[in-house]
Amino acid sequence: MSEYVIVTDSSADLSAELVEQLELSILPLAFILKGKTYRDYPDRREMPIGAIYTSLREGEMVTTAAVNVAEYQAHLEPILAAGKDVLVLAFSSGLSTTCNSARIAAQELAEAYPERKILVVDTLCASLGQGLLVWYAARMRQSGKSIEEVRDWAEANKLHLCHWFTVDDLHFLKRGGRVSAATAVVGTMLQIKPVLHVDNEGHLINMAKARGRKAALKALVDHMEQTAIDPAGQTVFISHGDCLEDAQFVAQEVSQRFGIPLERIVLNEIGPVIGAHAGPGTVALFFLGKER
Repeated sequence: MSEYVIVTDSSADLSAELVEQLELSILPLAFILKGKTYRDYPDRREMPIGAIYTSLREGEMVTTAAVNVAEYQAHLEPILAAGKDVLVLAFSSGLSTTCNSARIAAQELAEAYPERKILVVDTLCASLGQGLLVWYAARMRQSGKSIEEVRDWAEANKLHLCHWFTVDDLHFLKRGGRVSAATAVVGTMLQIKPVLHVDNEGHLINMAKARGRKAALKALVDHMEQTAIDPAGQTVFISHGDCLEDAQFVAQEVSQRFGIPLERIVLNEIGPVIGAHAGPGTVALFFLGKER
């Protein structure tokens, strides 16, 4: 069986420690702040994540850029030249053109490296939802599963990867066109917090409203209770937009309600790619469920 590398992009929001443990290759997306372009590496080498959220709170615009075909080619070619196959688990095509770039790059590189396998999965996932799917795939690779077996598992299970999240400031979703200006103003005045998820096409969908922050955080866990497959046996991921205490509150709720040890609940920050659109105070819960 040929050796292969799992490649994903930085929108998966995996920590540098997990990236190393899972032996992943990460392609950083770009973000632009105050006219300067930065790369979003898992170790945040170009800008600390706290500085990004400070800028967002101060009203600075952070814009993001998908990975283009040339960047994907430059990232994948050294792996192929070293005689290894590649499995790309890409950011949702419903939110970014990154996956399409990966597919075009794979087609072009296949002509130069006909003996190599270059497989691309549109995860239809984002943030640590994408990260959790990659986590499962990487563990399968480390246990000896072939590239096709891992690809097939990812394709079969990606629509069971549930994403539930809430935001603290509706104005960031308004800016991205996710809610109307009127909804943002009224919702902010009345302390209405949306509860959203990522649907089967990989798009962000507003599903419900909660009155107050704690109610919105508990609603995430309620959705897990309704749809999770064997919740007590799962590893659960939680991402947050510079609001660790709220993420820890959700982790405690998950642990107490389902009997999941806290060491099997992984927390990490939402990176600038997702954070620029969801804003500070976002909390997201990811798990395997019967359906999204």
